[in-house]
Amino acid sequence: MGNAKFPAFYITICVVAFVLSKLIIATLCYRRWKRKQMFVEDSFSGGKLVLFRSPKMKALKTTIFLNKTMKLSNKDIIGSGGYGTVYKLNINDSVSFAVKRLNRISAEQDRGFERELEAMGDIKHRNIVTLHGYYTAPHYNLLIYELMPNGSLDELLYGKSLNKRVLDWPTRYKIALGAARGLSYLHHDCIPHIIHRDIKTSNILLDQNLEARVSDFGLAKLMEPDKTHVSTLVAGTFGYLAPEYFDTGRATIKGDVYSFGVVLLELLTGKKPNDETFIEEGTKLVTWVKTVVEEKREGYVIDSRLENYDVNEINQVFSIALMCLEQEPSKRPTMSEVVKMLEQIKSNDFVVPEM
Repeated sequence: MGNAKFPAFYITICVVAFVLSKLIIATLCYRRWKRKQMFVEDSFSGGKLVLFRSPKMKALKTTIFLNKTMKLSNKDIIGSGGYGTVYKLNINDSVSFAVKRLNRISAEQDRGFERELEAMGDIKHRNIVTLHGYYTAPHYNLLIYELMPNGSLDELLYGKSLNKRVLDWPTRYKIALGAARGLSYLHHDCIPHIIHRDIKTSNILLDQNLEARVSDFGLAKLMEPDKTHVSTLVAGTFGYLAPEYFDTGRATIKGDVYSFGVVLLELLTGKKPNDETFIEEGTKLVTWVKTVVEEKREGYVIDSRLENYDVNEINQVFSIALMCLEQEPSKRPTMSEVVKMLEQIKSNDFVVPEM
């Protein structure tokens, strides 16, 4: 009887060894597969181009792509901001990209930059702009994005777009829900999780059907699943930054939630967080809206261009926005909760969650 245990023991060891060997082989194969998902070409000036494989990129020759990228000039600019300039890159009559140039700060930050971008190259979601690749050079970096035909929410909402249409309420609601879904995906479904750090109307792009796509990961940071924040220098856009960010220097998903709350107010009021009216009155969009809502005068702040809207839907979105804008981060909902609440509006099941 005693000797009968030894064969079982050895069998167990063999099974465990077999499973481990399979796991190691699978891991090595996966890493090899991952490397094949991108092709890298070194170029002049010490730069490096990395393009993520996709059906759209397969037919492109890297030399042609790189040559056209290097020839971008001021006439190709389609947007600019505090963190970079965006160019339209035309490969041919049917293929175009958006290329954002970011100034390079340090070699150490660049190593983190590449690690984060390679993680973002795996992201495939209908409400997130596809990152097709990047280029690193001694003094700058380039991000290569899918080009969105209707530009940004900022351009369309404030009349800067060539498309002069006024966004009706159903379209604004659809944009809010799409952007919330994209941000929720970054926060909860990506491994590692991603904190965007610069959610604003100019970073919410619109496709041909006016579906929202969260864009611009120039400031994004990866967050390991067991962490609650990443420490970083204050970065982002004034008017959208959560109040605790200035005190702690910690970027969290609840900071993104706050910024999304500001975007909801813009969709509702048609006013920017840094509107001149607020500066003259010594206030800001968030405090102005909070005061008006507390006085039950929501109709006073609704964008005057909106017509034939559902008052209940408008008021419910105001409620969601103010939850996102709570001073205390722990009282704000998560983005997955925001998505659920926005979805409930259309199904008439809207319920304010207990925070």
